[in-house]
Amino acid sequence: MADVLVVTSKIKKYIKEKSQMNTSAETVDVLSKAVERLCEKGVESAKADGRKTVMARDIVIDHI
Repeated sequence: MADVLVVTSKIKKYIKEKSQMNTSAETVDVLSKAVERLCEKGVESAKADGRKTVMARDIVIDHI
């Protein structure tokens, strides 16, 4: 696994507040990988449009 791209404490707090459930370390790894993939796809989209800036429209949740 590469760098963690999500704030572990925030993820755990969110899940605990919404469901009273605990969060495994593997969950944080999977979420971080999803963020990494979204960023990669966003970069690809911006490059395809000839831009050097990744914009919100480049981040598509269906890319996960």
